[in-house]
Amino acid sequence: MPNDLSPTARALRALEILQVRPGTTATELAERLGVTERAARRYVEILREAGIPVTSTRGPHGGYRLGRGTRLPPVHFTQAEALGLVMAVLSGQPSAADPEDLVSAALGKVVKALPESVGRQAALLHAYASAAPDPYATRPDPAVTGELVGAVAAHRRVRITYRGEAGAAWEADVDPWSLVVRYGRWYLLCHSHRADAVRTYRVDRVRAVEVTSERFEPPAGLDPVAVLEENLGVGWAYPTRVVFDLPPAEVARWIRPPMGRLEPLGDGCVLVGSTRNPAMYAQEWLAVLPVPFRVEGGEELRAAVAAVAARFTAAVADPPGRTP
Repeated sequence: MPNDLSPTARALRALEILQVRPGTTATELAERLGVTERAARRYVEILREAGIPVTSTRGPHGGYRLGRGTRLPPVHFTQAEALGLVMAVLSGQPSAADPEDLVSAALGKVVKALPESVGRQAALLHAYASAAPDPYATRPDPAVTGELVGAVAAHRRVRITYRGEAGAAWEADVDPWSLVVRYGRWYLLCHSHRADAVRTYRVDRVRAVEVTSERFEPPAGLDPVAVLEENLGVGWAYPTRVVFDLPPAEVARWIRPPMGRLEPLGDGCVLVGSTRNPAMYAQEWLAVLPVPFRVEGGEELRAAVAAVAARFTAAVADPPGRTP
């Protein structure tokens, strides 16, 4: 929370927090606003002075709550904010350009609710912009996603029913740490009690979510994106081992975390990891590296690299009967 926000802006932020999380205590409100408890209580008083009924109760289940029938102030957009919203939705969800799409319908309702002077350009952008579909993007079930994000916020363990890539379904109790969107795909980053390890699950493959009464605490200083990237390179069926005769500092810039872990090896370094798709690893990751390397394992990756090399060699071979 920026420190230069006005008291009114912080009071409105406090209103949003109480709307989403009834029963928020002064301590919790202060933490979310990045202020002292005394200041948090002052922002609550600002809301009360503005005619918004905020009640407070003591005890283990106490905290601040909005009174029944509270009418919240309307949301105000600037023209730039409205355009930015439409652009962000179309960038992250190309199908939102289709009038029949669920997200498109929701976005259209938001734009129509804006004053004409503010929403006109956003409406035109929504109506006339086109977006190429992302072949790798997936769309999770909004209900499943809502259950998961609620469990993440409440630090509640969940039991998920998951369908694997091969089609088999199974259940697992997990501590949901975060939801991460990566290249159009939604992932659940969590601690799996079934495996007693960090796991990443595709949210679009989660069939059902059951929130339990068990609480958990996520790791301190968790960087969800970094942990996800690192975890995507381990635990797959086919091991990988790629050796470089260059120091790690000269190789690291070309290595993506899902490719594995880069470690020193003599005067060079080695990339150790695993993959579920050796052909993809060879064609999309190794083939574009601008530095020399040797694939020492596993056998599936070596075979995939050999196939790519043979195809490239054939592509530049002289046709039969032609003199070089």
